[in-house]
Amino acid sequence: MKKYGLIAIFLLALCSCSEDVLEKTIFIPDENDSNLPAYTEWGYNAFGAKYERSYFLAANDIIPCKIVYRNGILLFSLSGYTGTGYYNDERMTLTFSFPISSPIREYSDLTALHNLEIDLTDASCEVKMEKDNQEEIINLLSGQLFFKRTQLLRIDGKENRVILSGLFEVSFLNNGIPERISDGRFDLGINKDFYSFVE
Repeated sequence: MKKYGLIAIFLLALCSCSEDVLEKTIFIPDENDSNLPAYTEWGYNAFGAKYERSYFLAANDIIPCKIVYRNGILLFSLSGYTGTGYYNDERMTLTFSFPISSPIREYSDLTALHNLEIDLTDASCEVKMEKDNQEEIINLLSGQLFFKRTQLLRIDGKENRVILSGLFEVSFLNNGIPERISDGRFDLGINKDFYSFVE
């Protein structure tokens, strides 16, 4: 309880200082693996996952998430670096594509994702990986994307962003060799700067 009280005070301080701070990635280390961000629901613009024996992590020099909605399909992209956690050396984007029944006309509509769990192996879904400016659809063996919680954040009574928090994991074949991205978690504040809408 004390931990959440401190986090709430921290967020209030951030809001009162500058909204620019809300655009940054804030890395709070996980208790069990300090190379990963802890799972949080505060809009820290962080994500992270184990990628084999390295990591896939958000960074401040890349917008961590872009979202595009088109013709009933939502594209949810996470962009960051892969590396050991001490040295991130390769830029990577993981894009999850899946159908959604509720139209997403503006970022506040993303609250429709609350508690939505997606089996990424379903034929209607697709996962793409981009490295070295080369994008390919990955050959999934298994995969889950879970939007555990969505929240509409208001500052001074005005809608400011939607906080999307959740978990992800994929196993796939890379040139016939199985690879795994595991223990994935995200905590993202989505507003007009992180969100793209295409009709």
